[in-house]
Amino acid sequence: MKRTSEESQSRLPDNSALKQQQLPAYRLQLTATGVLSGFFATGVFCLGVGIILILSAKSIKEIEIKYTKICGNCAKLRENATNFDKECTCSIPFYLSETMQGNVYMYYKLYGFYQNLYRYILSRSNSQLVGTDLKDVGTCAPFSKSHDGTPIAPCGAIANSIFNDTIILSYNLNSSLPIEVPMLRSGITWWTDKYVKFQNPRSKNLSIAFAGTTKPPSWAKPVYELDKEDPENNGFLNDDFIVWMRAAAFPTFKKLYRRLNRIQYFTEGLPAGLAYTVTGAVTWLASFSMMAIHLMLKDRKMFFIQQ
Repeated sequence: MKRTSEESQSRLPDNSALKQQQLPAYRLQLTATGVLSGFFATGVFCLGVGIILILSAKSIKEIEIKYTKICGNCAKLRENATNFDKECTCSIPFYLSETMQGNVYMYYKLYGFYQNLYRYILSRSNSQLVGTDLKDVGTCAPFSKSHDGTPIAPCGAIANSIFNDTIILSYNLNSSLPIEVPMLRSGITWWTDKYVKFQNPRSKNLSIAFAGTTKPPSWAKPVYELDKEDPENNGFLNDDFIVWMRAAAFPTFKKLYRRLNRIQYFTEGLPAGLAYTVTGAVTWLASFSMMAIHLMLKDRKMFFIQQ
């Protein structure tokens, strides 16, 4: 019996503060004044930002031109996958009722295109996109290799489905011949995407660097021919390619296509402004509710019964 007692005591943890769970600890004690102050401050911040964004959004002029039905013949041609490399053109005249001051940006908008599908998002190779291993296509199914086993670059479903419409903006001055508006194709990406997430292989000649790979099935030309005139906008560093590779969260989305004048990143102010305003209003409402409850219970005595 004595031996059993000694064995049970040997299994006890050491008599230290750590093993006996007696280390000093800090317990955060929030007061009603501190919580309400935090809620009021958050509400003021959100309301202020929301109002500023809404006011700035009202000064933005937007023109949306839908060309799906007008260019229906081109859409019908593309229904056959074998016609992916055939050109089809159409023109859409439109009139600007007022002058658009400041920077002008051109976006393309897609409806019902689910870039947020789980398998679609995973169908890419990050090691390939940073130029470290062009043959790493293990995560790019079903667009990893061609029918003869050649690795695809860039591989994956996202890259294969790139937006490949060419949009040219022109204007007629006094019913004369159309004059093409110079659109800038660079400076439309996030800085982290351009200089961190996407890099070309280290080579002065991209065609040699991409030797041993082939283009995606739906592409008309290889990645190293996306912009022969500008080496900084060619290959994986092509702005149109980088913009497309950032998957959208919703099936209806807009992506920046071209810009005029100078660089200035643009976000849709009205939806963001409404979100901030609603958040601020809800936070203030919650603050007043909690303050009212606190004042009602402040002078009430609480009794506890122990058994």
